[in-house]
Amino acid sequence: MNKEIKKSTKLDHVGYDVRGPVLEEAERMAAAGQKILQLNTGNPAAFGFTAPPQVLEAFAKNAVYAQGYGQSKGLLAAREAIVKRCAEKGIPNVGVEDVYTGNGVSELISLSMQALLDSGDEILIPTPDYPLWTGAATLAGGKAVHYLCDEAAHWYPDLADIRKKITPRTKAIVLINPNNPTGVLYPRELLLDIAEIARQNELMVFADEIYDCLVMDGKEHTAFASLAPDLFTVTFNGLSKSHRLAGYRVGWMCFGGEKRHVQDYVQGVNMLASMRLCANMPAQYIIPAALADCNNADPLLAPGGRIYEQRACICRAIEETEGLSVVFPDAAFYIFPKIDTKRFRIVDDERFVLDFLCAKQVLLVHGRGFNWPQPDHFRIVYLPELQKLAQVGDKLRDFLADYRQGS
Repeated sequence: MNKEIKKSTKLDHVGYDVRGPVLEEAERMAAAGQKILQLNTGNPAAFGFTAPPQVLEAFAKNAVYAQGYGQSKGLLAAREAIVKRCAEKGIPNVGVEDVYTGNGVSELISLSMQALLDSGDEILIPTPDYPLWTGAATLAGGKAVHYLCDEAAHWYPDLADIRKKITPRTKAIVLINPNNPTGVLYPRELLLDIAEIARQNELMVFADEIYDCLVMDGKEHTAFASLAPDLFTVTFNGLSKSHRLAGYRVGWMCFGGEKRHVQDYVQGVNMLASMRLCANMPAQYIIPAALADCNNADPLLAPGGRIYEQRACICRAIEETEGLSVVFPDAAFYIFPKIDTKRFRIVDDERFVLDFLCAKQVLLVHGRGFNWPQPDHFRIVYLPELQKLAQVGDKLRDFLADYRQGS
């Protein structure tokens, strides 16, 4: 058989460069014996972070009961725990039938887009974004319209740009708060302004709040749905980051607020949830134990804690490197530094991170991998211990000392 088999054209405008071509080169280098420091994904276990003991105990204790299929929406005890957590966050009108567990939030993002978008429908997504949102919307047949987050304004969404980009085809807006890749937390006043825009334009809101328990400096996360009980909001969360359980693939989404006008959409979600049978059952059994301790990460986030000190270390290293700058993050474990493209004559940010990988064996992600339009940013995951992060800073300074792309 000689006929060439090509990928679907649905993938022509889909990218996921967090695990893209630069990672493929890193894996080739690793296979050849080079030691690569992978700062491309937020994978806590890879850097020595472990889950709370009571969560692992719950997993082991209940594994014997998790051998069969479960309900398509999820284990009842897990959904009850999630409903309680929603109440603690002030998210209104969420019952057990409004909760769906998933194999990580990623699966549920894709499912929610498939249930909503027809060909040509538009959805507002931030730039920079977590690229799964753009990819899932595109694969569902929709059009991702990126609204600007303004670096000069602490990476907050530009309200004027949001308003400008709403059309009769716009069905929803996505918020990622705390944000990935910038690490910025949105204040209550800004969320209220976005709620008013959604209200005036009859938009659904998708609130990706996976990092809500990883906020530092005494700041507090406000659930978007808690501010807008009259809006239909789909809130996403999970245990991958807050409880260092990325490999267990534990996520959920909740329908909150006003739901009388979305029953047809809900039926579509129910159909898709049933088609995948159920989320993995062993991991669902740990949700009650995990949500009984939502503050388990606090010591890591306080002065002297690993995440707090590692954030300070990498930000200091960036600020001490000529030609780089960064907005200090409030949450999560990412920073999104800016490169002086004129100084280094950079025209291709993917080439920049590839060149840095080859020269210094450190894997980063270029800014355009997060649908940022200019080749002037990159993301660093600051999960490694202080000594390694300090070495990353040294390597960046050494690399940039004579790095130039153009003539």
